[in-house]
Amino acid sequence: MSLLFTDFASWQAHCAATGEPLFQPVLAYEIDQKGATEAAIWPTLQRAYDVMRAAVHEGQTGNMTSRSGMINNGAKKIAASPVTVLSPEFKQLIVSALGAKEVNSCMGRVVAAPTAGASGILPGVLTTIQKIHHLNDRKILEGLLVAAGIALIIEQNASLAGAVGGCQAETGSAAAMGAGAIVYCLGGSVEETFAAVAITIQCMLGLVCDPVAGLVEVPCVVRNASAAAIAFSSAQIAIAGVDPVIPVDQCVAALGEVGQSMETRYKETALGGLANTRRGREIEKMVLVQDVNILPDE
Repeated sequence: MSLLFTDFASWQAHCAATGEPLFQPVLAYEIDQKGATEAAIWPTLQRAYDVMRAAVHEGQTGNMTSRSGMINNGAKKIAASPVTVLSPEFKQLIVSALGAKEVNSCMGRVVAAPTAGASGILPGVLTTIQKIHHLNDRKILEGLLVAAGIALIIEQNASLAGAVGGCQAETGSAAAMGAGAIVYCLGGSVEETFAAVAITIQCMLGLVCDPVAGLVEVPCVVRNASAAAIAFSSAQIAIAGVDPVIPVDQCVAALGEVGQSMETRYKETALGGLANTRRGREIEKMVLVQDVNILPDE
């Protein structure tokens, strides 16, 4: 099996014909790709989820200060804020997603899901939904497989990389993975799971990648939090039976089309958007000076 499926319609048709749950063909793909047994795959998934959970914890307890200074313990500040805007569960989602991404920005250990720049979204989404609904790890690991299948199809038909398709391809794909995983884990149908993916893409479409000073810090960290929130809202909309109107495969095609038409300066080059603001350029110069100062003498 060189590829899983080229589109969501094929994945859905396969599950309808075989009666398999959504995660099963992705598991078979993993077994084939790694040349491993099923018994070997589950511990690998568990290790990945353990790293995600550890990143969520570290983001809320460790010193999350990046060398540039742009990242400075944001998750802990949100958790300790006396002003409450969100419900406790929603606030925890934001803290978890933002904190896990801060770990990445501070050179900590994360799972690229699907990229390091979006590495806070799935950890925030999965740990929060697990806590709210008291799900066991096995169900979460099945959700990870579903998320991986979603990413594989998006990668074939659009992109997962900010340098290719903008931030919509990176945090947008991660949010779509998270939304689909939520609906699956809560017992939603295949149609509802894929509707969550479609709705998420509709919400994230057009988002540019404009990292200040070329660092995956601003606005990347806060976008991980907002993308996690979109994953939750899309999952709620989909599992309630709301029709996304545009089918998921056509949403993915739109993601690819928008990414192709996006100007290069909005694709991780730090040439446009927030990176090209006056303050953004000031930070860029400061970071360059820091880098020069730490270079060893020759």
